[in-house]
Amino acid sequence: MSKFELKLPKMGESVAEATITAWLKEVGDKIELDEPVIEIATDKVDSEVPSEVEGVLVKKLFDVDDVVKVGEVFAVIETEGELPESAVTTEEEEVPEEVVAALPGMDQVSAEETKKEVVAAPTVSEFGRFY
Repeated sequence: MSKFELKLPKMGESVAEATITAWLKEVGDKIELDEPVIEIATDKVDSEVPSEVEGVLVKKLFDVDDVVKVGEVFAVIETEGELPESAVTTEEEEVPEEVVAALPGMDQVSAEETKKEVVAAPTVSEFGRFY
């Protein structure tokens, strides 16, 4: 038995939180994959949040009318066996050395260099305006 933390998904660039308007499942209820668990309301849209896994709802972390931030855990679902690979979140995906070496032109670049993020410097006009 594994426990999966169900998080409030990102719903838009400017949406940072949502209010729970209704729980569609109760503790102990069986939940199917992609079955709605809660209804939420934001300043832009009302919607349902589906489950990412199949299992049994074992814990509700918020009540109706509570405000939940995007990315915050709002429920815990107990699943049978191991979680699927798609449900496991990883910080950074490792690229095996043999894959990097097999790519054309990659023999001159180390695997560590491929992980670096490139960030463009902000542009400032001759009038001092930030673009």
